[in-house]
Amino acid sequence: MVLKSLYFTVSQDTSLGGTYSGVEAMGLLWSLRPVPGSKPGLRLRKKNVQTPMEVTISVYQGHQTEGFVDQVPLASVLVERWYMAPGVRRIPITEEGLTATLFLPAGPGPFPGVLDLWGGGGQLVEYRAALLASHGFASLALDYLTCKITLETGKMVDNQYFETAYRVLQQHPQVLGSRIAMLALSLGTSITLRMAVNSQVIKLRCAVCIGGSHVQPSDGSVKEILTYFNRNGSKTRFSEKNEVIWRDLLLPITTDPSFKVDMGRLQCPLMLVVGEDDQNWAAYDSAMDIKEMMERAGNSHLLTILSYPKTGHLIEPPYTPHFRASIFRKADTHEKIMVLWGGQTVEHSHAQEDAWKKMLVFLRENLYGGTNPGATLLSHL
Repeated sequence: MVLKSLYFTVSQDTSLGGTYSGVEAMGLLWSLRPVPGSKPGLRLRKKNVQTPMEVTISVYQGHQTEGFVDQVPLASVLVERWYMAPGVRRIPITEEGLTATLFLPAGPGPFPGVLDLWGGGGQLVEYRAALLASHGFASLALDYLTCKITLETGKMVDNQYFETAYRVLQQHPQVLGSRIAMLALSLGTSITLRMAVNSQVIKLRCAVCIGGSHVQPSDGSVKEILTYFNRNGSKTRFSEKNEVIWRDLLLPITTDPSFKVDMGRLQCPLMLVVGEDDQNWAAYDSAMDIKEMMERAGNSHLLTILSYPKTGHLIEPPYTPHFRASIFRKADTHEKIMVLWGGQTVEHSHAQEDAWKKMLVFLRENLYGGTNPGATLLSHL
């Protein structure tokens, strides 16, 4: 960021250059980049949500765009970015074979619940669930690809694993068992749509699906979904930088109903969040097909689509730095590859901010019935 003066307000004053230009209140955060010379393909993610993400903001003499390490700043300030609001509780869950973490909002509850699923990289990713709890939702972050039971047996989980997670969340004394949603990204979307439509156990009040698809075999679970994707591996493309592009694996969207979730049977409100420059999944094409299926079935009144131009696959909580490509480790083969996610930094960052606000409103309306949750809301996230 290049400034005209040492004294400035980022929400009012203009950046004249650097990683972003113009007036952007949170531009210093969403435009963060790895230090020049860093290992290629890095992506910034918070693993320990019990401590803040610390960001040092410094001002240097002159119009500098690199070489800061060797210079003495004129002034510096340490900014803390918390994912857990005061009073939010983090509870590891290992019962019934689960690998999960429950985040409970501050206060006595009971609270509506959210089952939070991430994508094909596996691991127990907690920062979105922590944020959701900070906004009044009891949130269960679930690892379903690299979970303990899979590591011990070598077998991928079946649909019952997700039903167990739902039931554990539902039966918690501080959770409103009749007010539960699922929120998912990428591969987690495939699971969410499957369970929302087909499960006799999981009865959702609503679902939010980010950057995913309903295209998958009608039978089976995680293993069958991944096998179906891998069978289309010949459709993989590569960018000029040799980054993997997987969006064509599900294209053209099949007309065979045995390879799609029957979205006409969906009975709960659904929000689809789509990046139109998603280079990893055919999210936009899938959303349009879901819309057509639901219109034909007469349940399209349940569907909300947020579609963002020049936005990629990884639509994260607001102010998360945008990474157009990064190293990705496949959970099933452990292979490390450079994957192209897509998106342009400014548009993608604005989409993250807009989508997060609308997702929270959607969850509140459907889980709280329009009432304001009795928990601390974080104005900065």
